[in-house]
Amino acid sequence: MTVVVVTARPVGLRGHLTRWLLEISPGVFVGRVSARVRSLMWERVVEMVKSGRAIMVHHADNEQGLAFSVHGSEWVPEDFEGITLMRRPAPAAPDTPAKSAGWSNASKRRKYGRR
Repeated sequence: MTVVVVTARPVGLRGHLTRWLLEISPGVFVGRVSARVRSLMWERVVEMVKSGRAIMVHHADNEQGLAFSVHGSEWVPEDFEGITLMRRPAPAAPDTPAKSAGWSNASKRRKYGRR
């Protein structure tokens, strides 16, 4: 079984994928194709999707029983001791405002009293 998910795709890619796979939801294609057709289809997807994103999951002879191909996504498949995991980027640190120099109002009152 092969699953291809594409986002921000050109119309022509949809027609190309529906030659071999069924579109079960917008941008989600499922079917059973040979390894040769699958590799040629993936090359075509990468060529046509350009700035969009595409991911393909298919059967493989490994512990998980599947393999991933990713294009244009921040998430990257990474082998971890024989198991493929999807590594996602660390969240960006929130911008913290710069601290003002000097004493706070509370510390000034404490130091000099409330006169």
